[in-house]
Amino acid sequence: MVGNMSWADKSETPTRPTQSQRLVGLADSLELWHTSALEALVTLEINRHEEHWPVRSRGFNEWLARRFYTEYGSVPNSQAKQDALSVIEGQAIYEGDTHESAVRLAERDGVIYLDLANEGWEAVEITSNGWSIIPSSPVKFMRKKGMQELPRPEKGGSITDLKRFINIQTDADWLLCVAWLIGAIRPDGPYPVLVLHGEQGSAKSTAARVLKRLLDPNMADLRSEPKEPRDLMIAASNSWCIGLDNVSRIPAWLSDALCRLSTGGGFGTRTLYQNDEETIFDAKRPIILNGIEEIAVRGDLLDRAILLYLPSISKQRRRPERDFWQDFDRSSPLILGAVLDAVVMALRDVDKISLNALPRMADFALWSVASMPALGFDPDSFMDAYSGNRDGANSLALDSSPISPFLLTIADKKVWQGTATELLERLNRMSDELTQRHRSWPKTARAVSNELRRLAPNLREAGIDVIHQQTSGTRSVKSITIRKAGESSDAMDACDAPGAPASQSVADSPPVSELGPLWCSCPGQRSTRAEFMKLACNHREGYGCPDCGGCRNPACSSALSEKHDVR
Repeated sequence: MVGNMSWADKSETPTRPTQSQRLVGLADSLELWHTSALEALVTLEINRHEEHWPVRSRGFNEWLARRFYTEYGSVPNSQAKQDALSVIEGQAIYEGDTHESAVRLAERDGVIYLDLANEGWEAVEITSNGWSIIPSSPVKFMRKKGMQELPRPEKGGSITDLKRFINIQTDADWLLCVAWLIGAIRPDGPYPVLVLHGEQGSAKSTAARVLKRLLDPNMADLRSEPKEPRDLMIAASNSWCIGLDNVSRIPAWLSDALCRLSTGGGFGTRTLYQNDEETIFDAKRPIILNGIEEIAVRGDLLDRAILLYLPSISKQRRRPERDFWQDFDRSSPLILGAVLDAVVMALRDVDKISLNALPRMADFALWSVASMPALGFDPDSFMDAYSGNRDGANSLALDSSPISPFLLTIADKKVWQGTATELLERLNRMSDELTQRHRSWPKTARAVSNELRRLAPNLREAGIDVIHQQTSGTRSVKSITIRKAGESSDAMDACDAPGAPASQSVADSPPVSELGPLWCSCPGQRSTRAEFMKLACNHREGYGCPDCGGCRNPACSSALSEKHDVR
């Protein structure tokens, strides 16, 4: 009898599985796997196709709850689901195979796969011999929230049809726009940042949306600028192409983040609700920016950018939005097919391409040159257009820096050499108070050094070399040399030459009344105290020598300081 059952007998009675145990059992037949970043994922077979979900995703959570209800006729409680998901996650990480997931585009063994994101889970397979639509892909594509399906590409189209939907002004800009689009279907990048600017009414947002829909349509094709790097990297993790709309100004942190996203670079942040765990975002993505002003102004971003100016659209050329997008939807399968034809040729011929001089974003340039014949374009015409665009970006980078005109002036005279502190002093002497109040004007020696490093590639294109050196010895000194390209350091400015007397403070120098005739270190220059005192108030660079604009003679410097103290 049950009432007389011993304790030993009770211990052998089978226990009823808990809800969490039953939930774990439902996952036994599923493929559990993880990425190299140790993200746990699961593969489900749904409606005769495979879908790939993060174990902690809402989608898998709902699938697990539904299967539990189907099997057991009840709803699992929240704690049971969390316990089960922890076990399933551990199984995926420690027992599952390693695979890489992808969003929209990926490469495997030299073959490019483009996820159409349609209900049939079809993909486009692109090889050097052609492209075709396949029912399933060997790549484990993720379907992120907001993703929409691409048009099924069709053969026989022409890239010229795209011109009806993008307000491009010149043939050179048209070549660059097409090259950017083809370059965006290259899984390993790098990707130039496409910057569209123009006045109100130039259809910048429409052009950006058209390009985005040919690559990676989304419920929100264009987004506002992110508030922090984490927001940008989350967007990159959930889509292939990033489109930022109506950007008014790009702060320094966003410029740096866009550079990393364009050419590759990780971003780490603390894992949500964890104290000592870090989440790493690592991605390269095509980027589209649009704005009225010239929004990209920092040299490192401009060095990675393609700048396209869109003219204003006349009233006669405007179309209703409904008619425009209906026309685009009809044309997009053939346009996408023409783009894929160019990608096929790029895959086939890119390794055969040789350029006399490799520009910045060299891989993009080689890929574009290889693809041009498929579209009926001359590869040399593309390189001319790209080089011209690079020159324009370089000029814009220099024009956007408040110190670049002074650096060009310094280099135009003689070779300058000194420390960052001395260069800041020189720049302050050369500029006026209004210029120094500019938000980008460097206030510290470190800021000067950082700005020089950013401008170095642009200055080099303008024929100016900037060299950072660190001297060895008992006291290490970091020095900066600014000179025309190819000019010898022997032509060094005498006022800034190493070994010239260092400036003294007013307290360390004799009073002006005790100073005799003052000598400038410039060859052949001699000025009296009175002449220096007069020039100290009137000379634009703040010192007294009319030839070099400054003197490193301590007495001269003291006279200047003393004079300005009493005036």
